[in-house]
Amino acid sequence: MDTASPEAPEVFQGQFGPYTITPADLRSVTLYRAGLVLAALTFALGTGLGLAFSARPWLVQAISGCYTLFWLGLGLSLATIHIYLVPLHRLLQGFWLVGGVASLGIAHLIDGPLAQTVVAYPASLWGVGFTFAALTGVYFKEAFCFNRLETKLLTPLVPFLLLGHLFGFLPLVAKQGLLVLWAILFLGFALRKVSQPRVPDLGDKSVFDYLKRQRPTATASTPG
Repeated sequence: MDTASPEAPEVFQGQFGPYTITPADLRSVTLYRAGLVLAALTFALGTGLGLAFSARPWLVQAISGCYTLFWLGLGLSLATIHIYLVPLHRLLQGFWLVGGVASLGIAHLIDGPLAQTVVAYPASLWGVGFTFAALTGVYFKEAFCFNRLETKLLTPLVPFLLLGHLFGFLPLVAKQGLLVLWAILFLGFALRKVSQPRVPDLGDKSVFDYLKRQRPTATASTPG
């Protein structure tokens, strides 16, 4: 159960002073988790369709639709995730945006569904892969902050699988197995997050406030 209440908000003692949790803070965590669930569900669905029915053209189109929803869900999570280092947060959002623009470009410039193109042309990961780099950043944050087993496994698994496809050092059966493992771990991670208290996901708000106060000072003191 969350420990914040609109009527009598609990005061937490942070590293740089006291702070309270607002309903808006809790809503941001809910949105973060909703984005993760959407991304995980559509990723798992797309993986299942791809492995079971890859020969059916209309299902390949459906996989591309799953990717679109996955990308949007990830974007929602990256908009509402709480990361102390603003440059890192912006970097992950930038990766997400680059991956989306690259996916859109590839989908329009190369004939055939996006998913089929990524399978047939591994070099497309030089663009689309930025989306998954952003997702790996989320995994790393969760592994570092919460010691989550799923994300500790996903953090190396995702780049290993993508690099294996990009450079061709993984056989097809290994790529399929790792993809299934990715989908299972991602779905388990996202669904488990739903039932956990929301307050820990906010981190120490006094740190955010401190860093926010430091940014104008740092800007003003930077030599022109």
